[in-house]
Amino acid sequence: MLRAGAIPERRVADRLYTRLSLFYFTYFAMLGAYAPYFGLYLKQHQFSPTQIGALLALAPVVRMMFPALWAWVADHHQIGRALVLLSTTGATVCSVGLLFAHSFGWLFLTLLLVNVFWCAALPLVEASTFRHLRGRLGDYGRIRVWGSLSFVAAVALLGPLLDALGMASLPWAILLLFAAMTATAWLLPPDRAPAVHADHEPLRRTLLRPEVLVLFAACFLMSASHGPYNTFYSIYLVDEGYTKTEVGLLWALSVVAEILVFLWMPAILRRFSIPAVIAFSLACAVVRFLVIGWAVESAWAVGLAQLLHAATFGAHHAAALAAIYYFFRGRYQARGQALYSALGFGAGGALGMFGSGWLWAQLGPSLTFSCASIAALFAFVLTAFWLRLPAAAHASA
Repeated sequence: MLRAGAIPERRVADRLYTRLSLFYFTYFAMLGAYAPYFGLYLKQHQFSPTQIGALLALAPVVRMMFPALWAWVADHHQIGRALVLLSTTGATVCSVGLLFAHSFGWLFLTLLLVNVFWCAALPLVEASTFRHLRGRLGDYGRIRVWGSLSFVAAVALLGPLLDALGMASLPWAILLLFAAMTATAWLLPPDRAPAVHADHEPLRRTLLRPEVLVLFAACFLMSASHGPYNTFYSIYLVDEGYTKTEVGLLWALSVVAEILVFLWMPAILRRFSIPAVIAFSLACAVVRFLVIGWAVESAWAVGLAQLLHAATFGAHHAAALAAIYYFFRGRYQARGQALYSALGFGAGGALGMFGSGWLWAQLGPSLTFSCASIAALFAFVLTAFWLRLPAAAHASA
């Protein structure tokens, strides 16, 4: 027999999951339009590999600085939801410029403004989500999986659409999806006060802990290793004879694998420690980028490499989030998420994208992806030998 109030509590939980899931759905649908295809859009406008790398690197460069500022304001004034509304609205307004900006200078300015706003949304929502869920990774997976599903849908549907209508339609798709993201931001639940921990330690002391430094270094190198993939993967495949539809399906395949990992992560973390999961994901990255760089002519090899995205992003991201949640307690949650975004996706992504633009022009695709593999190898060594978390972190995940 259900206890009194159990059904209303379940309904409240379901409404919470629905509101959060809708935001993840629209956020990653927009990312599914941008990440696989915007490099192709830039190439069609006759930009050089170095210019493409510079334009796409704006997103991680901005993530190095601005998420921490947004998070500081959110932590000090408890206005995370309001800042998400501001950031998504600002990104939508600025993305109108993509319809008219075609020169390098105007595109640079437009993408800079878009990313200043866009970079704030996800770290703030991630911190809010973990506070609402009290760190339960299994419940997080139920919500985050909707973002992966929308990413799959976006890349799979946009590939044939762009083949039919041409790349000029891409800025319109990005604008519409930014607007949808803003609409779902209005549905986010109210801010939840952060938990207070008696064992709280100063933020500076947390940042100087050796295991935290190793974690951030591994995240930095993992993101850097993805630089050539995030910048040139679609261009590389099209140059090798793949259609935009096939490119979209390969991106979608990687995210289907990611979805399965998000659903299995609670069981995985019950059996394996967080450092073991991160180390395994880095080993998979070493293999994945070597296969992409040297076996692109084989559709089967490329497809199998995309399945490794389950580890190189899905498992790595989920395990890193669990570690961040353990290390950065209470009122430091938003700043912990912002630092993870800034040092990993920001600084690491910027180095990977800028570096891949130069390497692509100087060494070609195969050696560029080999350099990505070497970066992942360094991160694997760091993690395997020096990343240690106590049993409490394993249990809380």
